Amino acid sequence: MDWLDFSWTSEPSAWVALAALSAMEIVLGIDNIVFISILTGKVPEEDRPRARRLGLILALVTRLMLLVSIKWIMGLEQVLAAPSIPFVGVWEITGKSLILLFGGLFLIGKATTELWEKLEGPAHDPHGPAGTTTFTAVLIQIALLDVVFSLDSVITAVGMAKHLMVMAIAMIAAMIVMLIFVNKISDFIERHPSMKILALSFLILIGVMLTAEATGQHVGKGYIYSAMSFSILVELLNMRFRKHAAAPVDLHDDPA
Repeated sequence: MDWLDFSWTSEPSAWVALAALSAMEIVLGIDNIVFISILTGKVPEEDRPRARRLGLILALVTRLMLLVSIKWIMGLEQVLAAPSIPFVGVWEITGKSLILLFGGLFLIGKATTELWEKLEGPAHDPHGPAGTTTFTAVLIQIALLDVVFSLDSVITAVGMAKHLMVMAIAMIAAMIVMLIFVNKISDFIERHPSMKILALSFLILIGVMLTAEATGQHVGKGYIYSAMSFSILVELLNMRFRKHAAAPVDLHDDPA
């Protein structure tokens, strides 16, 4: 693979791969957007749009750096050890599995903590808790999880395209789309508490999936995203129903 190879521009299959990979990168970026939306809700409101943009830019930089280090990425597939684990069987420990395990456990812990604070924690003060997490601390947490999400994204890109330039263009295009919509999605989640609970539940689900993947138990992402889409659709219908149910009754004047 060569960065300066532009011969792919004359290959129809490369353009098809570019379109498919761009769409796939957007889908894979949903995890990132949800996680960034939850974390940036902890910083002061005026700093949230900037934190979201920086979080996504960090994600793009991480993806491109991993893409440049493609040989190192492939080396992460080498088995370092293969212990026998009860209920799991032989666990082939690789660099990739350790990263996925760390990321999955971190995501489960973070989402569970946020969920507890939302449901059982002290009453929410919009001017208090947001200031307890610094802007820098949020960016550090985003950067750490970006490595996990980006690793999955890059490995998917390598499997779908042959040219590094195609992969890079697809990642940049997907990130531009996410930058356009991240604030709208984040604000929507912040305005609707039920959606925030749903988003946190999705993060726990994704963390469990990453942990399972780390131990060699493959979970089809199609099942995860289908469940997420169905849950969101049901909640949107519930929100619409509640809105109509809460609407005031319009009394007409008695014609008599």
